[in-house]
Amino acid sequence: MSHFFAYLSKMKFIQRWGLTYTTHSENIQEHSFQVAIVAHNLALIRNRLFEGNVNPERVAILALYHDVSEVITGDMPAPIKYFNPEIKTAYKAIEAVASLKLLNMVPTEFKDDYQALLLEADADHTHHRLVKAADTLCAYLKSVEEIRSGNQEYVTIEKQLKAKVNELNLPEVQHFLEVFAPSFNLILDDLN
Repeated sequence: MSHFFAYLSKMKFIQRWGLTYTTHSENIQEHSFQVAIVAHNLALIRNRLFEGNVNPERVAILALYHDVSEVITGDMPAPIKYFNPEIKTAYKAIEAVASLKLLNMVPTEFKDDYQALLLEADADHTHHRLVKAADTLCAYLKSVEEIRSGNQEYVTIEKQLKAKVNELNLPEVQHFLEVFAPSFNLILDDLN
């Protein structure tokens, strides 16, 4: 018997933005879905517009699994996680232990398949870089939505995340910002 998927089903209970008031709560399961669809799009943009050669489906599946260790660790708010290099290093080690615990729940015949998803084993890291870019981009988009909903607590967060998105220096991210991001400032009636 494997508890792997029972653990993953707990993703819906792990809330993000723990130190911040939000008008709409977000759990890591719905966040992972958004990161997956954005990461998939970033891979498509890279391949079609910037002569890339990445596998969009691989990027999407990596994104679906990018936060699964948090079913064991919980979601550590970014201001704490990145407070100093020692905390960042320690938290990365904790995430690795949690990922290994999850991998050990996978039946033997599937271990190799899930190891590639849970233990960041890409030789060139290109796929993981796009997932990280999508993760940062989705945090930025969340801040845009919160401000649109009148939540002024996100004004500083939005500025910080916008700078972080720009620091990624990826043309596919800039393209996404130009083509898709402006719509996040609109209400549903304006999208029709």
